[in-house]
Amino acid sequence: MKTVNVVIPCRDEAAYIGACLDSLIATSYPKDLLTICVCDGMSSDETPNIVLEYSERFPYIKLLKNEHRTTPYALNLGIKEVQSDVSIILGAHSTVAPDFIDRNCEALFSSEEVGCAGGLLENSYENHLSKIIGFAMSQSFGVGNAYFRTGSKAGFVDTVAFGSYKREVFEKVGYFDESLTRNQDDEFNFRLKKAGYKILLDPSIRSYYVVRSSYQKLFRQYFQYGYWKVFVNQKHKMITTVRQLVPFFFVAFLVVGLLLSVLVRWIAAIYGVVLLCYLLAALSFASKFKGSLRDTFAVVWAFLVLHISYGSGYWIGVWDFLVCKKKPFYEKSSR
Repeated sequence: MKTVNVVIPCRDEAAYIGACLDSLIATSYPKDLLTICVCDGMSSDETPNIVLEYSERFPYIKLLKNEHRTTPYALNLGIKEVQSDVSIILGAHSTVAPDFIDRNCEALFSSEEVGCAGGLLENSYENHLSKIIGFAMSQSFGVGNAYFRTGSKAGFVDTVAFGSYKREVFEKVGYFDESLTRNQDDEFNFRLKKAGYKILLDPSIRSYYVVRSSYQKLFRQYFQYGYWKVFVNQKHKMITTVRQLVPFFFVAFLVVGLLLSVLVRWIAAIYGVVLLCYLLAALSFASKFKGSLRDTFAVVWAFLVLHISYGSGYWIGVWDFLVCKKKPFYEKSSR
């Protein structure tokens, strides 16, 4: 069997880190082959103390101090701390199934060409609104072909959430880009595939993630995804995935179409028809949610937040990184 290191970036996660660690402790994988590195980004709450209490009871749990505070620093810090056969990245808001580590190792070593493996990301909810948002994020209309969310495909994919990686991948590809506040795993997986490895999505690998509980938090999350995707594209001098352009053009259509509609009547008619088609499609997907009519419209609103936030972030990223040639700012954040 393989030695495994689970790396958890976190900051101010006192409400969630205990459940995350409990789920890892409950996994069936042999604990003498397991290390869990919690990389704390200088938390101001009880997170470090909670992790220390766990480490006193379970020697394979380590608390590492991430003075840079951002996720890619935390990932690299944890991966370099333990030279294990397998490194798995995990969010502090998540929990895992009992066979999570076993399934990851089986998928990862099912073929020499596989450099990364991952599974389905299932939703956990804090309130009713988070259930609505989680439903929107699991629909292809909301997130496109993000198969680890929609569960509509198994096999080789572009990226996965909470990937597991062979040690040789880091030796060949390098580590996570520390200039990226977001999208560092997508960017790393792009380099991984460019190096000749494949990414395997195995639906039997199960993890659970606490969904954002407000539209504001959802907007901020996807705005940052769109914003940092531009920097990734600039770094590699290419569009890494086609689906990222859909919200970009959607926001452009909303703004430019509205302005032109004021001036030209026939453009206003086309603008109205396209918006109606969008809303009808959104309603069609939203109607699958088992709830009230109010809930259906809440799902439609979540779709709009997803698309407008990502598209707006992408446009701001184009302005900052491509037009103004700005260097990345280092936001104090965690995964």
